[in-house]
Amino acid sequence: MERRQFLRNTALTAGSLALSGRSFATMLADPAYQFKPLRNNVGMFAEQGGTIAWLMNKEGIVVVDAEFPDPAKHLIAELKKQSDLPFEWLINTHHHGDHTGGNISFKGIVKNVAAHANSLANQKAVAIKNNKEDQQLYPDTTFTDTWKVTVGDEQITAHYFGTGHTNGDAMIHFEHANIVHTGDLVFNRRYPFVDNSAGASVKHWPMALEQATKKFDKNTLFVFGHAFDPQKVTGTMEDVKLMQDFLEKLEAYVAGAIKAGKTKDEILQATSIPGVTEWQGDGIQRGIQAAYEELQG
Repeated sequence: MERRQFLRNTALTAGSLALSGRSFATMLADPAYQFKPLRNNVGMFAEQGGTIAWLMNKEGIVVVDAEFPDPAKHLIAELKKQSDLPFEWLINTHHHGDHTGGNISFKGIVKNVAAHANSLANQKAVAIKNNKEDQQLYPDTTFTDTWKVTVGDEQITAHYFGTGHTNGDAMIHFEHANIVHTGDLVFNRRYPFVDNSAGASVKHWPMALEQATKKFDKNTLFVFGHAFDPQKVTGTMEDVKLMQDFLEKLEAYVAGAIKAGKTKDEILQATSIPGVTEWQGDGIQRGIQAAYEELQG
C-alpha cells in the first residue's frame, strides 16, 4: 500500500473510533477472546468453539474444555501470565472437537485429563474415522456417574445425568465457587446441535436438566457451552430451566406432528417451535430432525 493511502485509511479509522469513543490503541489491544474471572478463583474463556472454564488457586490450575488448538494456546498463555503453578487437570465436558480439539495444546503441560467414559470412546471413534488420532490428547481418567478431585481449597465434582446432547455429557461443579460448567447440555437461547450418532436423546435431555436443577441451587452460576449472544455464555438456574422447556416443547412439537400424519419433510419446514419465543439463530432443523429420527425409532 502506498504511504499516502495508508495515512488516509489510518485517519479514517481514527475518525470513526473517535466517534465511537474508542482509541486506536484500545482497538489494537483488544483481544479476540473473552478472558475474565467470575468468582472464587474461577473464570471463563471464550474465543472459538465451546466456552472454557478455569480455576487458578494456590495449588495449581484446572481447565474445563479446550476449544481448538490455537484458542487453547491463547488461554494457556493468559493463565501463565497469572501463575507459574502447574496445570493439574484438564476436564472435558464431552467429546466434540470444539471442546476437545484444543486438548493437544495441553500435551506436556497438563498432568491429567478427565472425561466421562463415553466421551473418551466417542473421541477415539471420531478421531479414527477422520484419521486424526495424531491430533488428540485423550483423557487418562474416566468416570461414569460422579467423580471428585480436590485442588487447593476447591473441590471439583463431575456429574453425569444421562444422555442428552450426546451419551457422554458431564456437568462440572466448582463447589466452593458454586460455578457449574454445563458443557453443551445448555445452548443459551441458541438452537442446539443434537448428536444422534453419539447417543443423543431429545427425550432424555430435558430429564437430565431436571436432575441438574435439583442438584444445584438458585445461587449457582452456570457457564454454558454456547449462547446466541456471545456475551451471555454465563447465566442462572432460570436459563437452565428455559433450555429444559425448549427441549420439552421441541419433542412435543415433533411427536404431535408425527401423530398428525405429517411427513418428515413437512415437519422440517418449521421455522419456529410452538411456545418457544427466545431461541434464535440457524439450525432449528437439526433439532427437529434429531427428534424425528429418535421418535421414529
